[in-house]
Amino acid sequence: MMVLRTAHAWAGAVLSLLIAVLGLSGSLLVFKKDYLRAVFPEARASVSLAPSDLGPVLNGIEATYGPEGLLYVSLGDPDFGLHKAVLADGGGAYISRNGDTVARWEKNGRAEDWLFDLHHYLLAGDAGKLIAGVAGGAAVILALTGLVIVWPSLRMFAWRIWPKSGARRDLLAQHRDLGVLFALPVILLAFTGFAMVYSGPVRAALNVITLSAPAAAPERPTAGAGITDWTAALAAAQAAFPDAYPRLASPPRSEGAPASLRLRQPGEWHQNGRTYVLMDPTTNLPLATQDGHALTRADRVFNTLYPLHSAGIGGRLYDLLSFLTGLALTVLGLAGTWTFLRKPRRKRQKKPALAA
Repeated sequence: MMVLRTAHAWAGAVLSLLIAVLGLSGSLLVFKKDYLRAVFPEARASVSLAPSDLGPVLNGIEATYGPEGLLYVSLGDPDFGLHKAVLADGGGAYISRNGDTVARWEKNGRAEDWLFDLHHYLLAGDAGKLIAGVAGGAAVILALTGLVIVWPSLRMFAWRIWPKSGARRDLLAQHRDLGVLFALPVILLAFTGFAMVYSGPVRAALNVITLSAPAAAPERPTAGAGITDWTAALAAAQAAFPDAYPRLASPPRSEGAPASLRLRQPGEWHQNGRTYVLMDPTTNLPLATQDGHALTRADRVFNTLYPLHSAGIGGRLYDLLSFLTGLALTVLGLAGTWTFLRKPRRKRQKKPALAA
């Protein structure tokens, strides 16, 4: 047990700042839409997703931002009144339900975008993403080893999140109590974050667990040239999946590539859905579709991990739980390390001098 305690303490000390950054930034991102509603009156409006209303807006967004490298448009909904145009250089724009640009910025030019980049990429691109994934996996291990360490003293557990005093003994007790209280949500959020980054091994494990054959990579059909008429494309997608509603619209990425609409059907947990319709800009008709409900068992399970990590389900109660868990992770990392560094050092006893 002493070896486990030492390993837990040193690993926590090394990773504490990184885990704290991820925990705090994740907590703040839970309320990103609430922040935008407070800042932009347009965000408090309701967006119509009917093809006749949304189509002209998307046509205008592509005409304005297509030359600037438009990657996709994240669509508003009846509860959130802004569309977001995401550009290839990392910049973006918020567009109202009427198609008016409300804000335009360069990469990380807005607080919420900077916070997203910090949480997902540590402001360091793909390398930062890999490091953040490792930190998520380490947080799972720290939570599990912490439970093992405190198990013998669990009878001393108290429903307390604030220490009685600044004494080291009370700080250790608070670390134990807070860790036990939030162990399960910390493990859930940390593991789902790890799974987003290292999706390959997680998908392979889910294939084994769910007895699913590995899904074949979908083929990307070749499309004709032209500019997508989004009104017609949305109507065609609606005909293919009548109960779904659009979440992302992407113009062709290259010559011969299709445009795409990503839809969310009832029963899909993922905020953006996993149902796709690939469109030919020449005809505005579907070239291929993917039904999110027809995926393998492993893929359907995997698609629940992102909404669990990002508070995309569960309403306000889960928002609050995710927010508090991120704060708890921050406190556990920083306060635990502070307590460890304050550990009193044993003084070596001098050996008595031998008599001559």
